[in-house]
Amino acid sequence: MPNSEKPKILVVNDDAASLLALTSLLELWAEESNYEVMSARSGQDALREVLRHDFAVILLDVNMPGMDGFETAEAIHQRPRSADIPIIFVTAFLADEIDRLKAYQRGAADFLFTPVIPQVLRAKVQVFVALATKNEQLKRQAEKLSQRTTELTATNKRLVREMEERRAAERKSSAKDEFLAMLGHELRNPLSAISSASSLLGMPGAAAESSGRARLIIQRQTQHLSRIVDDLLDLSRAMSGKILLSKKRMDLGPLVSGCLDTFRATGRTAGYQLDVRLGGGWVEGDPTRLEQIATNLIDNALKYTPSGGSIGIAIDTVDGEVVLTVSDSGVGIPPDLLPHVFDVFVQGSISIDRSQGGLGIGLSLVRRLVELHGGSVSAASTGAGAGSTFEIRLPRSEPEQAEDAPAGTVAVSDKPTVLLIEDNDDGREMMATMLVSYGYPVLQARDGLEGVSLAGAKLPDVALVDIGLPGIDGYEVARRLRKDAATHGIRLIALTGYGLAEDQRRVLEAGFDLHMVKPVDFATLLARLAEPASQGDTAPANA
Repeated sequence: MPNSEKPKILVVNDDAASLLALTSLLELWAEESNYEVMSARSGQDALREVLRHDFAVILLDVNMPGMDGFETAEAIHQRPRSADIPIIFVTAFLADEIDRLKAYQRGAADFLFTPVIPQVLRAKVQVFVALATKNEQLKRQAEKLSQRTTELTATNKRLVREMEERRAAERKSSAKDEFLAMLGHELRNPLSAISSASSLLGMPGAAAESSGRARLIIQRQTQHLSRIVDDLLDLSRAMSGKILLSKKRMDLGPLVSGCLDTFRATGRTAGYQLDVRLGGGWVEGDPTRLEQIATNLIDNALKYTPSGGSIGIAIDTVDGEVVLTVSDSGVGIPPDLLPHVFDVFVQGSISIDRSQGGLGIGLSLVRRLVELHGGSVSAASTGAGAGSTFEIRLPRSEPEQAEDAPAGTVAVSDKPTVLLIEDNDDGREMMATMLVSYGYPVLQARDGLEGVSLAGAKLPDVALVDIGLPGIDGYEVARRLRKDAATHGIRLIALTGYGLAEDQRRVLEAGFDLHMVKPVDFATLLARLAEPASQGDTAPANA
């Protein structure tokens, strides 16, 4: 019975006069005794009311046509919901012992004989109303107790969970502090080198050879900084599920071979004994991300193996999977670290004078990228000083059928005019200088409005547009150029520091043909400028 409802009394009698007399009498005390009176003219009507409501007591006439009082009482008590409702039989004659036994067997709680004595009626009814009220109060108290118990149980579980989370956070806190210290170290080293090289270039009378070395240092350290930022962003995207793969069927062997050639070209493999066995291994994957996986594993082996050590790289096909294995004879992995080697911020024992360098997130990124490809990664080592082996397993794909190459290519004699819309003066000047040195005619604009105006006046072939422009941003620049019939055909390339899938979607929806993430690799940009326009393409910062 809801809190707002009063206890109900049901009076059942087929005689209208008797029903009216009895209900009228009960209603005299209804307000004072806090109950509600309802009536029914037959056993069937009584059953319907019992289905709709809970009653404190039922006053039931014994002698009714069709379904009499005994049958009605039996039917009421057969239903689980109404089985415990007390019934007072009302009869015009004094019941003998047999009738009393029959009544009690059918669930009677008491008898009333007509003519009804008001004081007796009131006393009997008040007993059952008071009982129903107490039962309802107990029920509500039990519900409150149950709710409180549930709340306390939930609170206890929450406290236990919070304690476990706090202990886990404390365990990670030290690793995070060390990671931040490493990050500061890794950023300051290249920045220091760049600062020194820049100062050297600014010195009057600096030798040409020294200036050349300084430029190479700036270029190399800038690429190193870019890789640090890319690793951090890629790990964040991978952990939050925001990396979208551009999969295609490809042979993993040539891709890993290309990664190894890059290390050879930079001298990283000098002094190591390499055992390379790259069998055929076709997979369905994103070439950029698979190259990232292979590069991180090879770089990890080189980083933790002293010069003169051996490094093995192999690709095999085992049980329907392509297996890439990178092993080394380096420092190995202690048993207590091995289960956590793919966790974020883990880099083994960290010291200020550590020689390995790096942020300790490469293997975490490898695991995330492998899992996105539906594969698995594992690490094995017999202990410190015993080397380590990393194994990548990817689902095998059927080899792609070779296609005949086109008969010839069409040479482009004239390079397209490029409009560069960039508010950063240094960045715009350097980009324009590089493009001009490669023979591209370049127009420059400092903001979005100037860029739209210049595009309408000069009608360039290509526009390189920064997204974060003052006045109107790059999205609005693209929309205005696409809307104008004169500038609708200009090829639009977005240059942005934002590389998430949502950023790519916004760029393409605004009307850009290509999305490139800063810092843009210039060789990649030149290759893109030489391509025909193909709307919806996306290029990484460092292809």
